[in-house]
Amino acid sequence: MSIMKEKLQRFFNTVKDWWKKGILQQTSRVTYDVVWNIVLFVIVIIGIGGIFAGGIGLGYFASLVYDEPLRSEASMADDIYNYSETSSIYFANDVYLGDIRSDLYREEVALDDISPTLIDAVIATEDEYFHEHNGVVPKAILRATAQEFLNSSVQTGGSTLTQQLIKNQILTDEVSFDRKAKEILLAMRLENYFTKDEIIEAYLNIIPYGRNSSGRNIAGIQTASKGIFGVEASELTLPQAAYLAGLPQGPSSYTPFTAEGARKSEEELQAGISRMRTVLNRMHDMNFISDEELEEAANYDIASDFIDAIPSSTDEYPYVTYEVEKRTKDIIQGLLMEEDGVTEKDLAEDDDLRAEYAERTERELRDGGYQIHTTINKEMYDAMEEAADNYSDYGYARTFTATNSDGEEYEVTQEIQTGAIMVENNTGKIISFIGGRGFDEDHQVNFATDTRRSIGSTIKPLLDYAPAMEEGVIQPGTPIADYPRTFAGGWPPRNYGGGNYGLVSARTALANSYNIPAAAVYMEIINNDPAAEYLEKMGITSLTPGDHVQPSLSIGGMDHGISVEENVNAFSTFGNNGKFADAYMIDRITNAEGDVIYEHETDPVEVFSPETAYLTVDMMRDVIDNGTGNFVNSQLQNTNVDWAGKTGTSQDYHDAWFVATNPNITFGTWIGYETPAPINHEYHLTYSQRNMKLWAEVINAAAQVDPVLVTPESTFERPDGIVERSYCAVSGMLPSDLCEDVGLVKTDLFDSRHVPTEEDNSLTRGSRRVLESDDDGRSFSRSNGIMFNPDWLRENGYDDMDDFSMLYPRTETDKWLRIGIPVSMSSSSSDDDGDDDD
Repeated sequence: MSIMKEKLQRFFNTVKDWWKKGILQQTSRVTYDVVWNIVLFVIVIIGIGGIFAGGIGLGYFASLVYDEPLRSEASMADDIYNYSETSSIYFANDVYLGDIRSDLYREEVALDDISPTLIDAVIATEDEYFHEHNGVVPKAILRATAQEFLNSSVQTGGSTLTQQLIKNQILTDEVSFDRKAKEILLAMRLENYFTKDEIIEAYLNIIPYGRNSSGRNIAGIQTASKGIFGVEASELTLPQAAYLAGLPQGPSSYTPFTAEGARKSEEELQAGISRMRTVLNRMHDMNFISDEELEEAANYDIASDFIDAIPSSTDEYPYVTYEVEKRTKDIIQGLLMEEDGVTEKDLAEDDDLRAEYAERTERELRDGGYQIHTTINKEMYDAMEEAADNYSDYGYARTFTATNSDGEEYEVTQEIQTGAIMVENNTGKIISFIGGRGFDEDHQVNFATDTRRSIGSTIKPLLDYAPAMEEGVIQPGTPIADYPRTFAGGWPPRNYGGGNYGLVSARTALANSYNIPAAAVYMEIINNDPAAEYLEKMGITSLTPGDHVQPSLSIGGMDHGISVEENVNAFSTFGNNGKFADAYMIDRITNAEGDVIYEHETDPVEVFSPETAYLTVDMMRDVIDNGTGNFVNSQLQNTNVDWAGKTGTSQDYHDAWFVATNPNITFGTWIGYETPAPINHEYHLTYSQRNMKLWAEVINAAAQVDPVLVTPESTFERPDGIVERSYCAVSGMLPSDLCEDVGLVKTDLFDSRHVPTEEDNSLTRGSRRVLESDDDGRSFSRSNGIMFNPDWLRENGYDDMDDFSMLYPRTETDKWLRIGIPVSMSSSSSDDDGDDDD
């Protein structure tokens, strides 16, 4: 110990001696100078290096953004707000149907309509310095870089909301220094042009949020709020806001729904719930919420707020959705073409141009944010669909062998399909329709609007009788001879079931749907091209040049046929006093800003006079009262409605139709196989009865929804120009004494412009042969008395008949048999002895 003390003492003495001599002071000064010079040198070197590095960095940054254009405020606004917005469909009366099919569903919302809690949650999660920075937070970028380098489990992100907006709307998701540099530059520029409120509003409208309860990809806070919780963005609770604020970091992982719209399992939901709690903690750290709010929200069962799976509009209303899309495309393309000064002729001559407009139209429809308002009454549609789905008497399915494009045979089973449509007479509104029995996503056929079939005898009022009355050729009581004959081109029409009915009135011929009288009437006016003058004016668009000249069109024979919509639409002309109001389904379209870009305007076209329309309606009343449509009365719940209609059957019984109109609406149904084949198989109801029963059951269901519209108490109003007059049933002229003698004076309605003015000349007295019995049509006796006037027979072309007994109708035979056949025009083979007078 003493030795240690001695050593320390010597050390201190030495230091003291050096101090006295100045040795320590001199050494310190030298060391200080050396150290200071070294430090100064290092500072200078670091400064120069920093300047050099900064210059390099700035140069490198400049090189990265060199090709980035200097964007104006307007240009950036166009880019930022250029986000797709889903177009929506509405039933009549603004009842929401669903969204147009799209790859991404989005609904825009204003910042004022977003929950402040949600905004706080987003800022706390994505950009805590949002209100302070100028687009970029350097330390946040450095922190994110460090987290990335250290592979931290807690990632706060290095991009501000402004940067994310730039990335989503102007740049891409590419990971590169080039893209990041441009993002920083543009974010700072954007902050100079836009307010913070504008930036966060845009951000909340573009950010993706996974899937909704229909399994659709969604973006934008309003779409997410509705699609996940079933509430408006303004109504979000704290747990809901926190859950949604956390979604954008991992939309596919955190979204609660699968691609099919089903809720994920409890285990799969934990990732999103955990993320929600992270968001809540950050909100608490920023003093957005209290301790109590944090605890309550973190323990809240957020899964209980998830809405149940909701079928998309294409799943729930496929026929309506696809039909609306198709019609809206036509309208939007027309608007685009009008804006560009492009015509249909231009498209027809340029395939590339046509493809360009088809693509533009498709994009506009899917992403334009349009609100498409239709005429379809939801309750009516639902009721009609249910009635058609539950109908049990369509008939049997058919199995047959088909051949594919490779020549391979395969079996196909088809059930009888149906199409139906209801149109409001005075406006043309399509109130509802039935597109078929089960929508086929791959096939996408709408049997009410797409398919074209022969309309059979439903064409007779449209093409034959109404046009002939309009032109003064016939009136309801006009007699028309139904006997075997051949018309121009060698066409020999036949009546259903064979047989002939003699001289019958136009009213009777229509009520019973006789083919030969209809053809005869049509041939009287065919040179005036009634197909063009009447059918095409009533919205029928698919007639061919051959249809215009073929006599068979008179009974429904045509090259392609027409749709249920066109047929019903044409019939509504009679229910609208002869004025055609073209059927429509799209009422109006508004854009994302709420501006009306399209609104339908009804512009009725007068096709028939009110007198002709009323006379046709009155004749079609007989179809239902005592003609081919009589069966429908037994199926209707309300038989007091003033219905007027027509049945129809196409060649080989491929199609059955029934169309009827009342003072408010016109409704028609069709049944048939998709691949045409006979439907007149054995069944407890005929093919026509099966269709009429369907028609009645659908009308009964529709009347439950809106009886005032569907089954009005009012009747068709009789125009002043309709008068009631007597006429002779033989000729249609004013009654003569001889016509009165045989008891064939009838009374019917006439257009006052076409009342007969000449007295009947069809009868005379003379030597005649009298048909004793109509059993075989060949038993005659000779006598003197009332007979057909030979001149009248010649004038009407009856003189070439092989058997004049064909003129006698099957009704009121006792009266008609009082009329004999002139001996001078009789075949000797039909002579019997006799000299009875009458």
